[in-house]
Amino acid sequence: MILEIAQIDIKPGMESDFEAGVKKATPLFQRAKGCKGMELQRSHEKPGRYRLFVKWDTVENHTVDFRGSPDFQEWRACVGHCFASPPEVEHTKQAVKGF
Repeated sequence: MILEIAQIDIKPGMESDFEAGVKKATPLFQRAKGCKGMELQRSHEKPGRYRLFVKWDTVENHTVDFRGSPDFQEWRACVGHCFASPPEVEHTKQAVKGF
């Protein structure tokens, strides 16, 4: 399992639009090949900063299958206008499981 972590900074005043766009785009992730779930978290200290967590079977399910699909273009159409800067994205694998 791969966890995509995208740090997304939103233009001031666009937080509600961004959250609505993510909700609208949820079906795009639900039908994406290898996508096992997604969650959006908002920073308490920096309310214009979000982290999007997406679980994928493989890195390629995100970087090739999803990013190369029309659904990725639709995702960007739903939320891209809210971005203050390009998202910072990384992929992680679990190293140690807690409780």
